[in-house]
Amino acid sequence: MSRGDALDPKGLIREAYRIDGIGEGECRSIFLDWALSLPDGQEVGAALEALVERYAADSPDHPMTSVLRAGLAQAERPRRRGGWRGRKRD
Repeated sequence: MSRGDALDPKGLIREAYRIDGIGEGECRSIFLDWALSLPDGQEVGAALEALVERYAADSPDHPMTSVLRAGLAQAERPRRRGGWRGRKRD
């Protein structure tokens, strides 16, 4: 398997688009592996935007496009701080 680039270090996303008949479940599994393989400090939201831009136009109905868009939607949502930091008053 050839190496990827900064957005897809292991080439996982690229390879998912090349697999005929891949389903959404397999794409989610590949997505999780992709997310875990990102280098420290890599902005996930920016990487997902770039990957959607790279692949979605040519493969709008591919299950990986759907998974990437769902991941991007989650990355853009504000997060609630839990624990004592969420209850702390300034």
